[in-house]
Amino acid sequence: MSDEFAMPQPLRSFLVLGGARSGKSRYAQTLAENSGKTPVLIATAAAGDAEMATRIARHRADRGTLWQVVEEESDIARVLRREAAEDKIIVVDCLTLWLSNLMLRSLDIESHCEALALGVAELAGPVAFVSNEVGFGIVPDNALGRAFRDAQGRLNQRLASVCDAVVLVAAGLPLLLKPNAVTLRL
Repeated sequence: MSDEFAMPQPLRSFLVLGGARSGKSRYAQTLAENSGKTPVLIATAAAGDAEMATRIARHRADRGTLWQVVEEESDIARVLRREAAEDKIIVVDCLTLWLSNLMLRSLDIESHCEALALGVAELAGPVAFVSNEVGFGIVPDNALGRAFRDAQGRLNQRLASVCDAVVLVAAGLPLLLKPNAVTLRL
């Protein structure tokens, strides 16, 4: 492989995008487990009902005892600053649930998203963010759904702009979006 296609080193921040059940969490988990660092999960989900509690339990079982888990539903920028270290790799799973937590609590979405994006370069160790790509579907039929879709799209774009690498996962297969090997010029 020529140098023009080589990945810049070291990559310290990753955004892993995909649809529901695309394999994005598994991809980020495998990335962390193969890093040689202590994997730390910042879990943003709240067990609001029995079905969600079952999902959370399944995710815990999938990770096993190798992982340290920190649960945080809203202030992940603060938790990232506290937990990041050279000997750790953090996986934030997921930004979509985090954003919905912010919206449902009527918190200032823009300031939380900006604080997160601005803090990425300052972290003392690597981080992988997992987020749903919700813009591929139909336009939601209600104002809240459209507001969420728009906010998620803006958040994904903002994080993609500050992360070293962006990967789209579809059907369990990763597609590298950034850094890209080819830049089109017209």
